[in-house]
This record gives sequence, C-alpha cells and structure tokens, in this order.
Amino acid sequence: MESADLNAIWLTLKLATVVTLLLLVIGTPIAWWLARTRSAFKGAVGALVALPLVLPPTVLGFYLLVTMGPHGPLGQLTEALGLGLLPFTFPGLVIASVFYSLPFVVQPIQNAFEAIGERPLEVAATLRASPWDTFWSVAVPLAKPGFLSGAILGFAHTVGEFGIVLMIGGNIPEKTRVVSVQIYDHVEAMEYTQAHWLSGAMVLFSFLVLLALYTFNPARRKAL
Repeated sequence: MESADLNAIWLTLKLATVVTLLLLVIGTPIAWWLARTRSAFKGAVGALVALPLVLPPTVLGFYLLVTMGPHGPLGQLTEALGLGLLPFTFPGLVIASVFYSLPFVVQPIQNAFEAIGERPLEVAATLRASPWDTFWSVAVPLAKPGFLSGAILGFAHTVGEFGIVLMIGGNIPEKTRVVSVQIYDHVEAMEYTQAHWLSGAMVLFSFLVLLALYTFNPARRKAL
C-alpha cells in the first residue's frame, strides 16, 4: 500500500474511535430517556434520532455545511469564539459523523434498556438505591449487550461513510481524506490494484465486525 493509503486508514480509525466514544457519551442519556419516558415528545425525538437512517447523506451533509458555514449559526459561533470554521477540518468531520451515526448507537442501547423491564429497577428502589446508583449499578450492567452492539455498529458505520465525508470534510490528504474517499480517488485515477487492496480490507473489516457482533451478542443475531 502507498503512504496515502496508510494515512487514510489511520485517519479513518482515528475518526471512528473519536466518534464512537462521543456517541456513547451523548447517546446513553438519549437512549435512557427514550426507553423510560412517557412524554408526548418521545415519538418526535425518536424520529429525529432515526432520521439519518432514511435521509440521503448528501442532504444531511448539505444542511450541516450550511449550519457550520460563515453564515450559519454554528459557523458564526465558532468564529466568534476564535475557533474558525469547521467545514473541511477534522473536528467538522467528527461533528458530522456523530449526527450521521447517532441512530446506530442510540437504538441498540434503547432496546437494551427497554428489555430490562421495571422489576430490577423497583427492587433497587426498595433497597433505597438512588436513581443515579440504580442507573450505574443495575441498568448499565444489564444493558451491556446493547452498549457492545451500539459501539460496534457506530464504529463500523463511521468507517464506511462516504457522502457526508465529501460534503463536510472534502478530500484533503492527511486531514480529511478517509478510506472511502481514497478508494474513490483510486478508481477515478484508474488505479484498480490499489482500489482492490483497500476495498478488500473494507470487506474483511465488515466481516469481522459482523462476526464480533454475532459472537458476543447472539440476541442481535436472532433480531436480524
């Protein structure tokens, strides 16, 4: 492989790791709220979280690009804070990937929280456990398969992004050029051997992800 390919692989793994960690932090309270609430807004919030599942990546990327641009609210905020604009930077790519991969982390965790039921939480309450202690000592350990599925799916989905990466990150070597874009570049240049190597690596990676998911979480396999 060329050094550009290795740089793209390294940047892809770095992006997927950062995005997965952020999604676990952001997605856990959202999943807990969706699993427990009886609010009238539950349907609307759930639909917003799931929107990237049906929305074309270029559409989501376009609106994020406008929001982060010089005339968008987030762009004006980052410029006022002296951070500059986010499009075509690694932080901008991270933010866009968090939005795009959000349902792949929230939904497995939400399903795991819902599967716990009321009984374990009621037993913890009768033992005078605080809501915070109940969440960390009872809910999170029982929902561990959901966290594992969410982390694996969020990581894998971020690795495979293409459309939103081009819209927000562009194609800047060593800064925003990830594996999917590098494969596209090889094909455009008719460098099919290099494209085969990277594509083969992606196929192997996808297989290993599904193997890990099926091996460590049989319930997910039955659901599929």
